[in-house]
Amino acid sequence: MKCEELVTYLSDYIDDNLSEALTAAAREHLATCQNCSVVLDSTQRTIALYKAKQQQQHLPPARHDRLYAQIAAAFAESGDDAG
Repeated sequence: MKCEELVTYLSDYIDDNLSEALTAAAREHLATCQNCSVVLDSTQRTIALYKAKQQQQHLPPARHDRLYAQIAAAFAESGDDAG
């Protein structure tokens, strides 16, 4: 496998969606190509950072409920002034 081919299959390799033959060829290439190993590592780290960031953006249920109540109260107050 050449570098260009590995890059083509990189997403499927990471997701473990390649045939056994392609997976073996990719592993063999990665064992001997420092550049592709760096690309793979960087891509996997980027995915991991993205996933970690996504998990941090979720509010705990209690905090979510308090914020929702505050927003609902603010809308209710603004509705009282309009009437």
